[in-house]
Amino acid sequence: MISDLNQFYLNQSEPNNSCFLALRSIILKLDDQIEEAWKYKLPFFLYKGKMFCYLWQDKKTKAPYIGVVKGLEINHPLLIQGNRSKMKILPINPNKDIEIDEINFILKKAMSFYK
Repeated sequence: MISDLNQFYLNQSEPNNSCFLALRSIILKLDDQIEEAWKYKLPFFLYKGKMFCYLWQDKKTKAPYIGVVKGLEINHPLLIQGNRSKMKILPINPNKDIEIDEINFILKKAMSFYK
């Protein structure tokens, strides 16, 4: 039986499927202490056992994004708060090359709040 976490990735259509899988890989490569979990019916990533970030898609555009749990504490032009009270999101255009350096910079900054 396929887990809910793996089913999430299998259910995505292109180009989101490839984008989500690439983001998953980028996040997991950041640190050995990052692990995947299925929380709140979406793919979550834990750092040192604490909620770190998650993957989801915009309700209207269906574009993928990374939700950054400590995003409110990070001032970066690519992060969007919107009407969220604690988190910010990093929108990803699935039809363009992923800005790996920017993602790594933002997520490593977020990791610094867990040490």
